Amino acid sequence: MSSILIVEDDLTLCLMLKTWLTRKRFSVDSANSIREAKKKIKKEIPDIILSDLRLPDGNGIELLRWAKEFSEPVIVIMMTSYANIGTAVESIKSGAYDYVAKPLNPEELYSKICAAQEQNKETPASARTNAGSHALNSENPDDLQTTRTYIKGHSPLYKQLYEYVDLVAPTKMSVLILGASGVGKEHIARRIHEKSERVASPFVAVDCGVLSRELAASDFFGHEKGAFTGALTKKQGLFVAADGGTIFLDEIGNLSLDIQIQLLRVLQEKRVRPVGSEKDVPVNVRIIAATNEKIDTAAPNPSFRLDLYHRLSEFVLYVPSLNECKEDIPLFLHHFLERSNGELGKNIIGFTPQALNLLINYSWPGNIREIKNVVSRMVLISQEQYIKPEHVPEYIRA
Repeated sequence: MSSILIVEDDLTLCLMLKTWLTRKRFSVDSANSIREAKKKIKKEIPDIILSDLRLPDGNGIELLRWAKEFSEPVIVIMMTSYANIGTAVESIKSGAYDYVAKPLNPEELYSKICAAQEQNKETPASARTNAGSHALNSENPDDLQTTRTYIKGHSPLYKQLYEYVDLVAPTKMSVLILGASGVGKEHIARRIHEKSERVASPFVAVDCGVLSRELAASDFFGHEKGAFTGALTKKQGLFVAADGGTIFLDEIGNLSLDIQIQLLRVLQEKRVRPVGSEKDVPVNVRIIAATNEKIDTAAPNPSFRLDLYHRLSEFVLYVPSLNECKEDIPLFLHHFLERSNGELGKNIIGFTPQALNLLINYSWPGNIREIKNVVSRMVLISQEQYIKPEHVPEYIRA
């Protein structure tokens, strides 16, 4: 018996659909909002989601994208009173199986559900469960970059950023991502990888700021057994691990000059030589680098090679800070409120106007990472339905 989750805020229509589909021998559950739907999907992934486009707490396409990231095999059918070609195309591009217009034609809807049901039979239930489990386990609570429920800003700078991401992702160009600490540079790198032809291959993220100067070459390129003191076994480097996929070099400005030279050779020859080896290993890796420092200006004693900079910067992306996109701050606040509610078992509805005003007018030097941490703290200490000014950290109120 296939399971269906109906996401619809029209209670009368929701009850009618639930009754009708139950008679058709489907296992049916319902949710009246995106938040409620997400909770139910996390508990048990349905075979089919039948979702309205307009919901009280957001757009049904947002739920569609989240559901497809959470469990790719889940089938989503969108329904709306506002039937138009643009919405239909956006739904399909976002991963919807199909699209139906209100008022609903029961036989048309039943036909689409049956067709979706046949498609779902081709995907084992274990694959659906594993997909959802992977999405949860891959989420890093300390960084926005890897979250699977990331929400894009609507400001002109963010829109331009994502337009550029869509343009460069399918190409083979190396990408350099610039932006302040905490803006989500790794998220942008992952998005480029996921929109490229390398999506089925590894994405390997490296924080160059924590690499040991002495062992960086071994970490990047591997080593042979006995190559140096402590090399007790042969080691595969990060470039070989990323073969066929993408390697993300975060804070690349921290690399030493000798590693920069070796990295330049890899970019030119597409080969790596493990420490202690006399043989090169061919690698097919796309490099995406990121930094919050200026590395493109010459200096008497430059700490970063300009020839490497020019190799890495075939396409440059700039990720804006929150202070440049204040109109997006409420969007991120509510996103992390919902996420913190789930993590902390709370049900806080939102922010009072006074609290929201304080948060919008703060400069957010730590950017998205800081906003996530602040919201988590406020949700934890609040015992009320809304975040109030007294829940806002003192340094923000000041």
